[in-house]
Amino acid sequence: MLNNKKGILAIFLGVQILCISILKHFPEFVESYYSNGLYVLISRLMRFTFGWLSFSAGDILYTIAVVYCLRWLFLQRKRMYKDFVQWALDVLSAVSIAYFAFHVLWAFNYYRAPLYRSLQIEADYTTEELIYFTKKLVTKSNTIHNNLSKSDTLSVKIPYTKDDIINKATHGYDALSKVYPQWNYEPRSIKKSIYSLPLTYMGFSGYLNPFTNEAQVDALIPTYKFPTTTCHEIAHQLGYAAENEANFIGSLAAIHNEDIYFQYAGYTFALRYCLNEIFKRDKESYYLILKTINKGIIKNYQEVQEFWLSYENPLEPFFKTTFDNFLKVNNQSDGMKSYSYVVALLVNYYKEQPL
Repeated sequence: MLNNKKGILAIFLGVQILCISILKHFPEFVESYYSNGLYVLISRLMRFTFGWLSFSAGDILYTIAVVYCLRWLFLQRKRMYKDFVQWALDVLSAVSIAYFAFHVLWAFNYYRAPLYRSLQIEADYTTEELIYFTKKLVTKSNTIHNNLSKSDTLSVKIPYTKDDIINKATHGYDALSKVYPQWNYEPRSIKKSIYSLPLTYMGFSGYLNPFTNEAQVDALIPTYKFPTTTCHEIAHQLGYAAENEANFIGSLAAIHNEDIYFQYAGYTFALRYCLNEIFKRDKESYYLILKTINKGIIKNYQEVQEFWLSYENPLEPFFKTTFDNFLKVNNQSDGMKSYSYVVALLVNYYKEQPL
């Protein structure tokens, strides 16, 4: 009887993969019935369940799961050769359950309708539009920088602890939800990851735990990056799985925060992505615009770059490639390159909105 159940679960894994390959072609269905329906209830329940804990329950669960799996594989190493079919059934049935939970609890959001449709904005832009918008971003970023720094050559130091930033991050979503009720964020569940050091060595500043709906932020990243990273992970909690969409919403949440340090982080975050895109399209314009940016802003960028360089290691490309392939499997055909497409959302959104 037990083997029959495992066999059914193993077959169910194949059924799930088939159903998801079909579901990819019906994003409006996913948007209506899952992302704006079932998932809203699930995510709030998960955040209510784990959000009050001061530590990351998801990291603890991952630890237990890894230890259990390694122990099981060690104890079953001989059985793998003697009775491979039953061993494989055990593995496939466990994977089937995890795969089901992963999608029901969060990952169906990979197949929702693109954000630009719900915002009713364009998905493309010209180089001229990009340059015009970037110049406006430079002016805005320079103005805020001048208000926060004694000199345009000095970087901005955010005078908050990272716990303070976590507490303040929700304020931007409170403001956004008045216009976009679907971005209402409550209850909150944001944690500094227990595994911040290995996360840093892997090259990641945060992640969402799909099984507990906790936003995990790397506690080691520079304080300057903490506001936008926290807002980015909250966007994932709200059901925006695509990295470009989470970056866009995260930048808006930081920009709409009443705190000027969050605004600085949000505007300069958007500016960095636009500069990268201009560099790809028009290097001459890139270098001309670069000269107009306060040197202190550039120093904040350099601070982040130097942080990541200090943790470079031979395994980082492996983790980045693995995550890139993970994104491609989960309906993001451009993988990690999709991060740059946040620019399209920014440029077109601010055609209709004041900067």
